Amino acid sequence: MTAKAARGGGARPARAVLVCAGACLAAVGLGVAFGSEPVSLVKAATEPDSFDRAAVALRLPRVLLGAGAGAGLSVVGVALQAALRNPLAEPYVLGVSGGAALGATLAIVLGVTAATALGASVLPLFALVGGLAAMALVHGVTRGRGARGAPGRGGAASILLVGVVVNAFASALITFLKSLVSAQQSQALLYWLVGFLDAPRPAALGFVWLYTLLGAGVILRDAPRLNLLALGDETAESLGVDVAALSRRTLLASSLVVGAVVSVTGLIGFVGLVVPHALRRVLGPDARTLVPASFFAGAALLVACDLASRLAFRGLGTVPPVGAVTALLGGPAFLWLLRRERLS
Repeated sequence: MTAKAARGGGARPARAVLVCAGACLAAVGLGVAFGSEPVSLVKAATEPDSFDRAAVALRLPRVLLGAGAGAGLSVVGVALQAALRNPLAEPYVLGVSGGAALGATLAIVLGVTAATALGASVLPLFALVGGLAAMALVHGVTRGRGARGAPGRGGAASILLVGVVVNAFASALITFLKSLVSAQQSQALLYWLVGFLDAPRPAALGFVWLYTLLGAGVILRDAPRLNLLALGDETAESLGVDVAALSRRTLLASSLVVGAVVSVTGLIGFVGLVVPHALRRVLGPDARTLVPASFFAGAALLVACDLASRLAFRGLGTVPPVGAVTALLGGPAFLWLLRRERLS
């Protein structure tokens, strides 16, 4: 009877992950099939010279970019919320996205976006360094608030506050840099900073997916240890968890993923807040389930938001940035969570 219950307990998380994976595949299919003009996937597969084949070839890289970005941001949200023990933790709120955006903005202003290092564009490198610098600054300012430099309960709240300040500071620097460039460069920066998905170059698409998979792998490997952090630093340490090392590893992996995503898509906020919180209410707090489920659900959400922005073209005559769509979803969710935290 015990073995049967154990098998049943393990089947439910597996089913949940499969459902999220199915939702991801469905979203990708809809994202490719629909847009400003619907296409037939059957014709695209069977008629090489058809409009449908050409439309799918144009849409598929954009949809895959949205899936990779959504998956990465959602997994990072799970990791940060577990590491900081705060459901409000999210890369956009913590300043990681802002730091990555500042690094990429600096590359654009310096005119080195076309430059390469070892055959790769330096723009993602600037974004990665910016994200890491922002996270290092947040972690450095709040260091020592918990056990051995790991964020405790008070430290988690401090990290959120410092993250908001770092984000505001990065936004101010970006605005200042925009005032120093030409109108054409300023317009390009604005287009990038509001979070647009566009058909990426194959190298950029591979870059996002590589860092997303690597970061998700590191976080998934640490999922059992992230679960133990909910018991408190001292208890986790007594169970063999190096809390400080786990915190540094989680923050590093998160910063790398966010830097890679922001360097290609620009600022897309609140995906890492909405998806983990919604799944946690359904599946519970176990990071071993939340990480893979959030990977697929985050991909589905961002692809769906991008599809909504493209469908809006029919009525608006323009495509709203996907970052605005996610903000419309995530802003109210953040305020609701904040109020819920105050009342609890």
